[in-house]
Amino acid sequence: MVTITHDVFVNEGVFGLLDAGEIPAQSADWSNGFVAPMTEGALIATGINTGLVRVTIQGPNEQTPGQTVDDWEEVVEASVHAPMGKLSLESLELGPPADGSTVLSPAGPAWYRMRVHARGRALNVDGVSMEPVEDYLIITWPAPPTDITIMRTSDHIEQCLRTPQPGTTPQSQNAELNPPSPKPE
Repeated sequence: MVTITHDVFVNEGVFGLLDAGEIPAQSADWSNGFVAPMTEGALIATGINTGLVRVTIQGPNEQTPGQTVDDWEEVVEASVHAPMGKLSLESLELGPPADGSTVLSPAGPAWYRMRVHARGRALNVDGVSMEPVEDYLIITWPAPPTDITIMRTSDHIEQCLRTPQPGTTPQSQNAELNPPSPKPE
């Protein structure tokens, strides 16, 4: 298993775990206010609007990893589809990290489970930060699709769950990126 850390540029408060760069944003399910699975790949909402976040990728994993929620404020698991089998970390503005990114779909084209950990999303909400103030850990493994599981919540996620705003993310009113859609089958 490989662990790689990247500083990822976000704009409009989102970065992605994308399959061959595809962004079917109209299919994003923002129902948990943090991880939005799409028909392929997923989007991840940040606290900041624009700037850098630190993202650690752990994998690829061949099976369900042990739980690592101790030091994290938010942890959500979601199913993600990778029809091309090239699931990797990407900035929606700049593409994949310049120094490369691990492909997180070891079984090729298939369904995967992703566990996304976060801390620091409430430190600079909707702000700008050119130094990372938020940390993320993303782990994936092959698994059939299933419902989203919130393993650890925060006030930020709880607020999104209490007052859902269909068609928007907490950071953006951009309807093109965020219309509601059904969960993956």
